[in-house]
Amino acid sequence: MPTMPTKELDLSVYVVLDGRFTRGREHLQVLMEIIRGGATCIQLREKELSGRDFYTLAGQVREQTEKHGVFFIVNDRLDIAMAVGADGVHLGQYDLPARAARRIMPAEMFLGVTVRNEQQAVQAQDDGASYLGAGSVYATSTKTDTGRPMGLINLSTICRRITVPVVGIGGINAANAGAVIGAGATGVAVVSSVVSAVDIAGAAREIVASVQEARQR
Repeated sequence: MPTMPTKELDLSVYVVLDGRFTRGREHLQVLMEIIRGGATCIQLREKELSGRDFYTLAGQVREQTEKHGVFFIVNDRLDIAMAVGADGVHLGQYDLPARAARRIMPAEMFLGVTVRNEQQAVQAQDDGASYLGAGSVYATSTKTDTGRPMGLINLSTICRRITVPVVGIGGINAANAGAVIGAGATGVAVVSSVVSAVDIAGAAREIVASVQEARQR
């Protein structure tokens, strides 16, 4: 088993900051509202920026997340995650293989992997994933390559099968976040339900409250 990080990653409310869904608002403006709303982890996902621009933005996000004690994950780009000192990187099924990433990344960095079924989940764990992003749990419009929603039953199967934390992603909002936690997920990952909201901080707070309430049941 590859070396794993030793500190604990708080994945309770994991917000994906993607400029395609911010309604034209600046990244750092949205970031600060996400933090104000109580998100515990922020992933920067930018598919359309050049490597240099992504690096510059990631450095700015790293500065603010570090200042406010929020975990910071970079999507896809292990090189940029390492260059800015992010807490981790998140890889999809068509990105750099998790086992290869784990070999070259610092031992203290977290490695997240997107999975869509139990087989992928087991493989990702074996390859050194620190946590999994499982989905799409519900139908979503923020990604077009997720296939049919897995639903809560399949999410629960994955959560029972593996030992690393699982974050549910895809179509999650304040109304259904509690059900995702109830299915066994450690946290919920959200995109448009927060970053596209008129009141970003308020939307994040509602999801935080839903997660906390579900954990108390």
